[in-house]
Amino acid sequence: MRTTVQKWGNSLAIRIPKNITKDTNVSEGSTIDILVENGNIILHPSTREYSLQELLNKITNENIHSEVTTGDQTGGEAW
Repeated sequence: MRTTVQKWGNSLAIRIPKNITKDTNVSEGSTIDILVENGNIILHPSTREYSLQELLNKITNENIHSEVTTGDQTGGEAW
């Protein structure tokens, strides 16, 4: 697909067509990573980074699991 680069303030911008935003789950406010590889501009949706506290807050009595065992000592492990 081809699009045109346009001026936006002191920067340049491109419009992402709706069919591409649907295929990539990108919407207004999404964070996009911009990379340059071998002279090519590559755009891809950023993956969400979670803090440890955000992850711990999602643990509930319903989804917590018990201790996991890996079996008896077989080598020089120190437990």
